This record gives sequence, structure tokens and C-alpha cells, in this order.
Amino acid sequence: MTGPLNINLLQLCKIAVLTLFLCISTQGGAESPGQSSEFQKYLQGAEQGNAEAQNNLGVLYYSGEGVPQDYQEARKWFRKAAEQGNAIAQHNLGLIYEQGQGVPKDSKEAEQWLRKAAEQGYPKSPYYLGMIYKKGQGVLQDYKEAMKWYRKAAELGDVDAKNNLGLMYEQGQGVPVNYQEAIKWYREAAGQGSAVAKNNLGGLYQKGRGVLQDYKEAEQWYRKAADQGDLSAQYNLGMMFRHGHGVGQDNVEAHMWLNLAASKGEENAIKERDLLAKRMSADELTRAQELARNWKPKLATTF
Repeated sequence: MTGPLNINLLQLCKIAVLTLFLCISTQGGAESPGQSSEFQKYLQGAEQGNAEAQNNLGVLYYSGEGVPQDYQEARKWFRKAAEQGNAIAQHNLGLIYEQGQGVPKDSKEAEQWLRKAAEQGYPKSPYYLGMIYKKGQGVLQDYKEAMKWYRKAAELGDVDAKNNLGLMYEQGQGVPVNYQEAIKWYREAAGQGSAVAKNNLGGLYQKGRGVLQDYKEAEQWYRKAADQGDLSAQYNLGMMFRHGHGVGQDNVEAHMWLNLAASKGEENAIKERDLLAKRMSADELTRAQELARNWKPKLATTF
């Protein structure tokens, strides 16, 4: 579960491997980290007790930039900075514990550090706190607490939090079911380019929840998400073409989208693709497979 972090004048947030957001604090005119001179500069500052340098050194160890990758060293330096009150380091340390990298996975410890960062106003931490409380791993599962943190993150502009708020309103988790609120948050997230939110909007239009049932509108939202590579949307769009919902029935187009979703391991897509193939001619299969081979994802659209 990932999404872009905002860049401002005080900090440049980088996405490291997997889903972990690691943030490097920078000051005006600073060079990009990753070179040995940068490592030595951060090391010198870190050893002198500078919290920003300690956090930055942790990021270099985590990402393996200019130094062999070492999660335990990353954790050590994140902790030193976090204990001095550095919000970015507190966030990074929380995610190290949540991911279990260099330490045993510990959601309770993660929650404590993420909360400290969130209370200082660090913008991404509330989203991860919402995730922890929704999953209920290491803490009591608490949908109301998850909603609180998702809402705070959404109000700070976090696109993933907006989508998750929509999902909780759709499913009635922590709040009564409210499809209008779900649509509102899905639309906001979709407007920021979220393929998941676009797929979720398609689902509401297909089912007629909070809106008049409209297969054509559902197909349009599924297509926007499928074009970005969302496998659930590719499956949904394939099924729309298979059954002719909102579009003309088209086995070739259906097979293409199902094939794309199946290639990413979507089990329902595998089953439906193979069933559909039995009804298609050799020429239709050839054309469908060629379309899938030539398919390229499109950039996210915002509005």
C-alpha cells in the first residue's frame, strides 16, 4: 500500500524498495545524496549528534546508496534521530518496525513511533496509523480509530487515505454505510490519479450504490483504472466486455483484459480467461493475445 509523498522546501521524501517511504531531510542548496562524499558528510554530522544527519544516514543504509545496504544500521540511526524528536526519523523508524526490516515485525512499536510523528504534523504518518488500526495487528482492531487517522491524512491531501476512507464508508467500517460519502472520497482520490479509487467508483456505478446503476459510467471508470494497470479493473473491464454490460459484447477485448489481469496472478481472471478461450476461434485468440502483448499502461489522469 503506497502513494506519493509531498515535496516541500524542508524535506524531500523518497520511496525506497517495497512499500516503505523513507524521507531525507534537506536544506536549501543541498546536493542529492548517494555519493561517498554525501555519506561522509552525513556520517560526520550523525556522529556529532545532528538529528537530520542521523536520519539521512539511516536512509542511505536502508536504500544502499553509497554504502552496503544494512537495515540494522538504518534502524540504529533512525532511532538516534527519533529519540531526539525528529519527526521524519520517527516515521521511518515506525515503518521499519511495521515492515519488520532489520528487526522483528512489531506493529505496537510501529504505532508508537508513527503516532509521535503524526502528533508533530508529519503528513504521511496518519495514513499508516489508520492501516495499523484497521488491520488490528499489534493493537486492538479499531475501525473508529482507523477512520480518525485516515481522515486526518485525507485532510492533509493523502490520496491513499482518501480511497480508504471511501472504502470504509462503502463497507460501513467504523461508520454507518454511506455510499454518497464513499463516492465523495473515491472521486477526490480518483482526481489525484488513484487507479484503485477509479476502480472502486466503477464498482459503485455497476452495482447502483449511491448512484443510479449505469454500466456505461462503470465501464468508463474501469477503463481509466485498467489503462493505468490496475489488475482488478482489468478483470472487471474484461467481464464487462464478456457480458456486454455498458459496451458491445466482444470476446477479443474481453480476453485481452482478462489475460492482462491473469498475467499478474488474478485467480478469477485466469479462470474466466480460460473458459472464454474455449468459446473463441483460433483467429480471435490470436488477435486477443496480440492486443495483450502490445498493451502499454498509460499515465495516471488527474482532474
